Amino acid sequence: MYQCRAPKNQAEFDGYYQLRWQILRSPWQQPLGSEQDDLEGQSYHRVIVDDIDNVVGVGRMHKCSQDTAQVRYMAIDDSAQGKGLGKLLLIEFENIAAKVGVKQMMLNARENALGFYQRLGYEDKGFSHTLYESIVHNKMTKYLSCENAHMEEKAQALQNIWHQTIPLSQAMNINISYFDGQELITNCEPTFNKNLHNTMFAGSIYTLATLTGWGWVYFALVQYQQQADIVLAEGNIRYIAPLAGVAHARTSQTLIIGDGDALLQGRNAKFTIEVEVCCGDKTVAIFTGKYVGVLKRK
Repeated sequence: MYQCRAPKNQAEFDGYYQLRWQILRSPWQQPLGSEQDDLEGQSYHRVIVDDIDNVVGVGRMHKCSQDTAQVRYMAIDDSAQGKGLGKLLLIEFENIAAKVGVKQMMLNARENALGFYQRLGYEDKGFSHTLYESIVHNKMTKYLSCENAHMEEKAQALQNIWHQTIPLSQAMNINISYFDGQELITNCEPTFNKNLHNTMFAGSIYTLATLTGWGWVYFALVQYQQQADIVLAEGNIRYIAPLAGVAHARTSQTLIIGDGDALLQGRNAKFTIEVEVCCGDKTVAIFTGKYVGVLKRK
């Protein structure tokens, strides 16, 4: 039985990079370390492990922009070839990508892998580059479609409110990329929000987190069909690491205290919401906000 997931400890990360090097670099006499680049800290890393946690498959995805992502370093151990693990890995990345707002997937495929990617819906765009003067790669792309039109309508309604009433949200191009009633994910345009160090402004991180919490309250109150103003009563943020890549923010039912039941009794609704701001797999800031749904008096 195989499982695809993020590496859960340093030993699995060591196995992850070792397999990368062993399959993708060692046969061309490349040194250890050549299997890594400067985007590791901005990426989504996945391993496939067997039933005793041996790493038999690896891959990485990073966001290139607000709505594009690139898959790299896909490799399956020789002992696990022909078992559908490459497909399992790629579907995992596509599912992650769809949730964080990616509309187009990109990758550079070796010639012997073109058919594999084409069978999974990727279009061959022709020659990309030659690695180590011998390994020809072609660029391949795939557009991801949204399968939840109802979510799209609700998200668009909230985005319109933000962009029409909060100018900074429009300048940052804050969008809702995923909402299913249990989890809410937002993202923003990276270039506008970078400082002189080429990392995300602390203020932009705070704004993205604040509006993510605000958005959760908005969706919660819609269910009660009550007219209420949403107010941030208190907000605190802990910055953990610089954010050099493309950000997304998330909250979920497990990070929320409160609901809109008080509105049905003629009282204001109170929520305490934790929001994680992330870059790839890494959480770079944690925001905690206390929001109030203030009932509009007739």
